[in-house]
Parts: sequence; structure tokens; C-alpha cells
Amino acid sequence: MRKRSRRYRSDEESLEIQEPLAIDKAVEKVQSFKKTKFDQSIELCVHLGINPKQDDQRVRGSIALPHGIGAARKVIAFCTDDNIEPAKQAGAVEAGGEDLVKKIEGGWLDFDVAVASPDMMRVVSRLGRTLGPKGLMPSPKSGTVTKDVVTAVTEYSAGKVEFKTDAGGNIHAAIGKVGFEANKLVDNANTLIDTIIRMRPPAAKGVYVKKITLSATMSPGVPVVT
Repeated sequence: MRKRSRRYRSDEESLEIQEPLAIDKAVEKVQSFKKTKFDQSIELCVHLGINPKQDDQRVRGSIALPHGIGAARKVIAFCTDDNIEPAKQAGAVEAGGEDLVKKIEGGWLDFDVAVASPDMMRVVSRLGRTLGPKGLMPSPKSGTVTKDVVTAVTEYSAGKVEFKTDAGGNIHAAIGKVGFEANKLVDNANTLIDTIIRMRPPAAKGVYVKKITLSATMSPGVPVVT
């Protein structure tokens, strides 16, 4: 069993929650835990009543939360020559086509998100084995394949959130930092939850949202009303 820190155990003992809390009370509880030397990220975990082994029940998407997540991300853009400079001005650390593909084939992977225009996917597809396992391959489902590459770069650089169900049917996504104002965390959480609910797969049966938990990087999870 993983050994927990004294701070974690203290926070866990202070939890004493019998029933799930409303999202505003859950945020208040997480922010009340003992502080660390860094501003922890706050994550929402949503457990869905789906069969993640079935393609038609998986949930995947992206969203620009109303108050961001407090973390800049390194974004690259696969685009045509006329969009290279606009993409860089929007925040892309690198932008290009064949030359950028070759750079990545050479081992360069210093970025967090890759976006691409649809007409570039023929070239980008060569990177499937490199980017796919790392979750970096541009995809229409996640919104990283788009005709408006410049806007995508702007949004992802500012912290646009990608999310997808894991093998257990859970979605994990950051909604901000412990140091955020509580109302901003509540807005972000509600926006993400509402988005996930709207994306319910038609093939999903029974209860869709089974459990929601809110936690900071180094804190125990606080159950949230579904």
C-alpha cells in the first residue's frame, strides 16, 4: 500500500464527510486543507456509467473553461505556410508542416499539445506511433484537428482542457489551482460537468454520472453531489 504523507493523513482525518457535498462546499473543503510549498492543481474526477471498451460509449472532448486552469501549455501547430507566423504570434512554440514533422521524427517532443489543420493530417499521420502513445496526436474528437488553427493555438496555450474516459470509465481533468478564487473554481467545475453530461453517448444505459470527486494534487478526494 502506498505510504501517505503526514499532511495527507491529517487532511483525510479532517474530512469526516458522510455524504457528498455541493460543488461550492467541496471547493471550500479542498481549499481548507493544509497548504503546500506550491500552488496545487485542483482536479475533477467524474466516474461514468459506460462501458469504456465500447467505442460508441467512450467520451472525449475539449473545453476552454471560463477562468482557465492557471497553467500555460506549450502548443505546436501543423499548418500551411500562410498560417505559420499567425500561429506563432498566437503562442505556438513551433509551427510548420514537413519540417516540423521531421523535427519530431528526430526526437524533439518539448510540447504539451499539438494542433493541426485537416489538410496537414496526411503528413502528420507519419507521427502516429510517436505521438499516439503519448496522447499528443491531433484528433478531431478532441478539437485539435481544426480549420481554425490560430484560434486553437490561442485556446490551448491559455489552458484549454482536453478530457477522455480512461479504462475504468473515469474522466480526470484540471479545473484550476488551489489559489484561485472559490467562485472561479465552482464556475469551471460546473462548466466541465455540464459539458460531460451533454456528451452522454446514446449507447450508454442506466445512470450516466455515477460519482464525482474533487481533489488537489496532494490531497484526499472530496465527494461531490452528482
